[in-house]
Amino acid sequence: MAKETVVRARVEPALKENAERVLKQLGLSTSQAITLFLKQVELRKGLPFPVEIPCSETSKTFRDTAKDRKLKRFERADELIEDLGI
Repeated sequence: MAKETVVRARVEPALKENAERVLKQLGLSTSQAITLFLKQVELRKGLPFPVEIPCSETSKTFRDTAKDRKLKRFERADELIEDLGI
């Protein structure tokens, strides 16, 4: 039998509950999901998903959205192109 160690992490209760609900639908326990995550980190020699710092334009858009500024929204690409005068 393989030796095991305990991993402890502090997370918000709602996050834990919501994640466990999803994991249950996938047929996984929290321990199994953490093991899968750690195996992927080991295999990939890094995180199994991209973690990037957004470019300055994206960051500005996030800040503007958070400030609830009036941003333009377009349903179709041709509406955007027309608005840009292209």
